[in-house]
Amino acid sequence: MKQTPLHASHMKLGAKMGEFAGYDMPLYYDLGVLKEHEWVRDHAGLFDVSHMGQIAIKGKGTQDLLQRLTPSSFEKLSVNRTKYTVLINDQNGIIDDLMVTKAGDDDFHMVINAGCKDKDIAWIKSNLTPDHEFTYFEDWALIALQGPEAEAVMRDVLGIDLSDVPYMGLWFQDYTMFVSRLGYTGEDGFEISVPNDKAEELWTKLLSDGRVKPIGLAARDSLRLEMGYCLYGHDIDATTTPLEADLGWVMRKDAKDSLPTPTRKRVGIVLTDKGVAREGSLVKSKDGKEIGVLTSGGFSPSLKQSIGQTYLPLDYATPETEINVDVRGRLIPAKVQSMPFLKPRTKNAGK
Repeated sequence: MKQTPLHASHMKLGAKMGEFAGYDMPLYYDLGVLKEHEWVRDHAGLFDVSHMGQIAIKGKGTQDLLQRLTPSSFEKLSVNRTKYTVLINDQNGIIDDLMVTKAGDDDFHMVINAGCKDKDIAWIKSNLTPDHEFTYFEDWALIALQGPEAEAVMRDVLGIDLSDVPYMGLWFQDYTMFVSRLGYTGEDGFEISVPNDKAEELWTKLLSDGRVKPIGLAARDSLRLEMGYCLYGHDIDATTTPLEADLGWVMRKDAKDSLPTPTRKRVGIVLTDKGVAREGSLVKSKDGKEIGVLTSGGFSPSLKQSIGQTYLPLDYATPETEINVDVRGRLIPAKVQSMPFLKPRTKNAGK
C-alpha cells in the first residue's frame, strides 16, 4: 500500500491503520471513533488527507475547458476563491467530485479524490490542448484542521490570522503554504497544503496545542455523513447524474436544462426505532416494495440515532415519507429527511 508523508507520525501515535484508496491510512487513534467525532464538533481535529490529489491546469482557454468538463460556471468566481463541483463524462455521469480554486485568469488548482486520481488525471489530460499546462503536485501534503477552535489554533500556534478569510477563500504565504477555509465536516476549518518535507513539522506543531487531537478516517466519515455530503464510489458514481444526486445547485442553467428530469433522487433517511443501518441495507416502502439501497449509513454521534443516504423514486423522496430499512432481516421504521442532518457551522453559515 502507498503511504502519505505522515505515515510514521500515525504509527508513533498508535493509530489503528487500514487500507483506503490504496493507502495505509489512520482509521482512529486512542480516543476512539465516537470521541474523535465529538472532539471535532467541540474543539479542533487534525486530519491527514494527503492521499487526496492536488493538481493544476493553466493556460489559454482553461476556464472554458473546465466549463466543458464540469457543469459549473467559473466566470464569476473571484481569484483565490474555491467552488465545489463534479467532473462529468459524456453521459453526464459523475466521474468525481472536487474542489476547484481560481488562482488567476485561466489558472485553476483542484483537489480530487484519492481513489479517483488516476482516472481523473487521464480524463483531464485527454481533453487538454497544447495551450494547457498540467501539474500534479505529487510532492505536496494536505492536512485538514476542523472544528470551532480551528481559527484560534491557527492564530496562536502558527501566527496566522485568518479572521478575514471567507468560507471557500484561500490564503497563501510565499508559495510555501496554502490555506483554504473549507473542509468536509460542516465545521469551520482549513485545509493546509505544504511540501511533503514540511508536513511532519506542521502536524507535530499543531498537535502540540491542547485543543487539537488527531482524527482518523472513521470519524471523518461520520462527520461528513451528518452533513449529507457525498462519498464518491458510494453516494455518487459514473452512473449518477448531478440532478439525481441532488447536486443541481452546482450546475449552470444550460447544463441543467440539457439533462432529462430524473426519476430518482438522493435523500437522507433517519431510523425512528433502535438499530443501525449500514451501506447496502435495503430500503422498502410501507407495503413491502423494495425502493432503494442505502449508499451510506451509520450511527450519528450528534443526533444519537442511525442516519443514511439512498436514492429513492420521486414518489417516495418527499421529506417525512415513512419507509422501512431492512437490517439483517429486521424491518426498522424510518423516514425521509432533508439534508444536511445538522446545520453547518462554516464561517458564513446563517449569514
